[in-house]
Amino acid sequence: MLELGLVGKPNTGKTTFFNAATLANAPVAGYPFTTIDANVGVTYVRSRCPCREFKIRCNPQNSRCVDGVRHVPVRIIDVAGLVEGAHAGRGLGNRFLDNLRMASVLIHIIDASGSTDGEGKPCPAGEHDPMKDIDFLETEITMWFRGILARDWQRFARRAKYEKLDLVREIAERMSGLGVKESHVAEAFRRAAVDRADPERWSDEDMLKFVSELRRCSKPIIIAANKCDVPEAERNISLIRDRGYTVIPTCSEAELILRRAAEKSLVRYNPGDGGFSVLRAESLSEQQKNALDKISAVMKKWGSTGVQQVIDKAVYEMLKLIVVYPVDDEVKLTDKKGNVLPDAFLVPQGTTAREFAYLIHSDLGDSFLHAVDARTKRRLGEDHVLKDGDIIRIVSTKGR
Repeated sequence: MLELGLVGKPNTGKTTFFNAATLANAPVAGYPFTTIDANVGVTYVRSRCPCREFKIRCNPQNSRCVDGVRHVPVRIIDVAGLVEGAHAGRGLGNRFLDNLRMASVLIHIIDASGSTDGEGKPCPAGEHDPMKDIDFLETEITMWFRGILARDWQRFARRAKYEKLDLVREIAERMSGLGVKESHVAEAFRRAAVDRADPERWSDEDMLKFVSELRRCSKPIIIAANKCDVPEAERNISLIRDRGYTVIPTCSEAELILRRAAEKSLVRYNPGDGGFSVLRAESLSEQQKNALDKISAVMKKWGSTGVQQVIDKAVYEMLKLIVVYPVDDEVKLTDKKGNVLPDAFLVPQGTTAREFAYLIHSDLGDSFLHAVDARTKRRLGEDHVLKDGDIIRIVSTKGR
């Protein structure tokens, strides 16, 4: 399952974001290092379900459908707060970074209000510059990459040069424990413009330039500007956007309150909605009503709590994934057991029909004959590139 990593310094609201996204009950407190062991849970990305288009009732098996919106599961991991020097082991940094090895995107939770200092300790709102936290975290992740790639580099580079090895493949294999693929390495070489023919002559600057690009390719970072309900946050969010970062204002505490209230049928709210409606006002205390009024004001200002938007943007825009629905009957849109639109797969943009068959099962890919588009009933060849929302039947000699 696709994995997203929650990172940041202590006390910025990472675990609240995690609880809001997963409805877990990980412990939260207003002091650093409440989280020591990583919290792992499941959250969802949203996609328009074809059931609405076909006006049928679907029966999801690997996902769920809420009011015509398909929710596809992804894994999310909340690691303990990182501090400066984490890559060198400070604050158990090596252990915490190790939890992020297979994360495809890093969601950096920052305190946009500037009310926690560099160590994660409370301070007056606006006193700390959250831009420093962004710079520090990028440095820590990059230096983590560097420490792994640079280990015995001269010996590795000499062997690659004199044995005429494929440097892209060799580096991808060396970094595979971090989820690095050959495509990431090739793109990093293109962006960094370092000497691919003679890596033995790389300077420290060349190495740092290359690993910086490799980190950006293999573990892109999206900024969740948390505590956007605090007045001081607005200016900081604007400044961060001006620096060219992908940033979404979030109020994870508001999202958690709404999701807990929806669980108890006190409000009608689905993650990602731009508003909510109160169902049982008589059951609410004055304190709860005031809290909901404040949340309503935050959503009116920013459009939502931002939590679901961060997850959706990370998956669909940063990773460039699409949703494809496999079926065994292109007329009834069912699997062999009669489940309607049973599965939703997240696949990279550019995935072909045959590649999709391999993602379902290796036997399907090996014995692939053709695919069928359930909407047009048109036969698709192995090189046909799939689109977001496609409903596809794979035809093979071995069957699904």
